[in-house]
Amino acid sequence: MLKHLPLAKDLLHPTPEQEKRRHKKKRLVQSPNSYFMDVKCPGCYKITTVFSHAQTVVLCVGCSTVLCQPTGGKARLTEGTGKPEISTICVELHKWREGGGA
Repeated sequence: MLKHLPLAKDLLHPTPEQEKRRHKKKRLVQSPNSYFMDVKCPGCYKITTVFSHAQTVVLCVGCSTVLCQPTGGKARLTEGTGKPEISTICVELHKWREGGGA
């Protein structure tokens, strides 16, 4: 006689923290780990769109200040660039290119 025990965690309703830790292809709804962000230069205040996992050094167009440097994964923002804002225009363009848009 086997007794049915309840699961220790709910597999159908994971918490957002659990979903974020999972591999991008193994989530309930697949979503990328990367994104585009608008970074404001601390010197000339120009806004540059930067990829979150950039593999090259990103320089400001106006004053050639280093905005971010590559690491093994996500690019490290230079001190003083402030908190980046994720560009909604770039996100929508990315979705459109992937076939999610009209």
